[in-house]
Amino acid sequence: MAQPINASLLFYPQGDPARRLAALWMFTGLLSAWVLLFGHAVLGFEQSWSYPLVGVGTAIGVQILLESVDARAKGRPLRFAGSVSNFLNFLPPAIIPGLALSMLIFPGENLWPLAFASALAMASKVLFRAPVAEGITQHMFNPSNLAVAVTLLIFPTTVGLAPPYQFTENVSGLWDWGVPTFVLVSGIVMHTFFTGRFPLVAAWIVGFLAQGQIRAWLFDIPWAVPILPMTSAAFIIFTLYMIPDPATTPIKPRQQVLFGLAVATVYGILQALHVAFGLFFALVLVCGVRGLVLYLAAARRVFSPAATA
Repeated sequence: MAQPINASLLFYPQGDPARRLAALWMFTGLLSAWVLLFGHAVLGFEQSWSYPLVGVGTAIGVQILLESVDARAKGRPLRFAGSVSNFLNFLPPAIIPGLALSMLIFPGENLWPLAFASALAMASKVLFRAPVAEGITQHMFNPSNLAVAVTLLIFPTTVGLAPPYQFTENVSGLWDWGVPTFVLVSGIVMHTFFTGRFPLVAAWIVGFLAQGQIRAWLFDIPWAVPILPMTSAAFIIFTLYMIPDPATTPIKPRQQVLFGLAVATVYGILQALHVAFGLFFALVLVCGVRGLVLYLAAARRVFSPAATA
């Protein structure tokens, strides 16, 4: 008899549900420290304190609503019910995009675009899913990245990205290096020991360097110009906390490398076409193509001669 599939191992191959939960809480702790402790209290983020409250509050509210609807439709218990630990462990998947969006987008004094982005991030997990194994589907897009891209498209004149200088504006000396180093080291530890996505991160960085030098050669610009974004804390955050999302990226190292190189290639093309915010749009496009490939592979399994024999 075939053994049941442990869905956690489909996305966190180096661990089990306990390791996955530990990774989620580590992400939550790091983002909380980054946004609340360092960002607003030390670094001087220009967003108001209402941003994380609205972002996280909306994300948690939408997640509870979607879970309630799904549980009632399927006649199953609520995942956040039964104990305090169940409720607390239900929160990180909402806290993470809520904090990330409150840090990345800048709608000025308007809070409702941030609420829209947070709601979309959570809803995308239900709206856009692809088959990853028999009887198992998973959301296709990184929730925070998709929400950023869509929000920038819908509100092009009223919403922008948070200014990059705010990550190191209020620090000097060794702290100019210390802030991005903290983010870099914490991300490397996370993806080496918990998610198994370090090959993807490495491939993305190599691909980013390559596309930058190709564009420098094609358009006759100084070699350093296309790689200057790599020196920012914002780029490091995107590289270590958005691209290697375990639920929306491949597991096998070879496929991870192809995924990372694909994002870098699409980014380079978008830059050559003068498309703003190319990082976010490149990741959305590659995740969308991967989702389509997963659907085609599932259809092939269903209609193959072996499956119908």
